[in-house]
Amino acid sequence: MVKVYSTPTCPYCHTLKAFLKEKGVEFQDIDVSQDEKALNEMIDKSGQMGVPVSDIDGQIVIGFDREKICQLLKIEC
Repeated sequence: MVKVYSTPTCPYCHTLKAFLKEKGVEFQDIDVSQDEKALNEMIDKSGQMGVPVSDIDGQIVIGFDREKICQLLKIEC
């Protein structure tokens, strides 16, 4: 399960989501600008207030770290 914590105005969020779509990875897009509970969940998991934050099977990735995301998803970059 892949969760992406993002906001509509974040350019890195758009890049990350486009990358995942291009690779055929299904993900849950969580807009933390509209969901305070999700925002608090993201902060608890990552210690970060900035987006994007990805949760890939319980592994947290801060920002758009292409190499780490590919490694965790076991896909070619």
